Amino acid sequence: MAARLADLLKRDPYLMSSAVETGLVRREWLESPGSGEPVSTATPMEVLERWLERSVEQRPSTLAKLGLSTIQILSDTSEDGTGEGVPARLAVAFTDLEGFTRFTATEGDEVASRLLAEHYKMVGPVVRSRGGRIVKRLGDGFLLTFPEPEAAVLACLELVSLQPAPLRLRAGVHVGEVVVMPEDVVGHVVNVAARVAECAKGGEVLATGDVRDTAGGVRGAVFGRARRRSLKGLEPVLVCRVSRG
Repeated sequence: MAARLADLLKRDPYLMSSAVETGLVRREWLESPGSGEPVSTATPMEVLERWLERSVEQRPSTLAKLGLSTIQILSDTSEDGTGEGVPARLAVAFTDLEGFTRFTATEGDEVASRLLAEHYKMVGPVVRSRGGRIVKRLGDGFLLTFPEPEAAVLACLELVSLQPAPLRLRAGVHVGEVVVMPEDVVGHVVNVAARVAECAKGGEVLATGDVRDTAGGVRGAVFGRARRRSLKGLEPVLVCRVSRG
């Protein structure tokens, strides 16, 4: 039954991508029918938020039609209302495009702007399909969060495969306790993830030893040997390269 349902969804790529992105169906189940539950654990509010993000990315005019009040309502209901943030254990990832500054200088602002716009459209669906959240854009990069380190690693590997030529994407992932704010996520784990991303080369995904140990075996990913690295302003951290398996 599971295999038949997965096959039906795969016959309609648009329906399948919509169901996965919005959190109605688990991507892992589609990739391996029969393993685990097909329905995701996303709450109705999370499904609504993902649908809204997807709609705005595909049709920017949607934001104007819905109005700012819709965004504000979603923001207010997703937090505790105190403005102090909510503690949570999450996987945090940073990405950026190696050489983007040089590319802008040689190709011009207009070309660079178009490249970024296309890149943004690629990132959203990948992150949402893994249950993640785009916390904010950071120029040519992103601050992302995921409920599990496995999802963060697989999403980053997929983003590397979709990097906008001629530039190469790099990413760093860490996991641990953070404080989730309405429009940000803060904490030591965030700082470590940012520094790990800075250590990565273009086309490379680096993860901390904590990510490797917490995730265990990840289907589709291989963790390399962990090496201790000195991070600017932080204590040394075990870091390993992640590649497709």
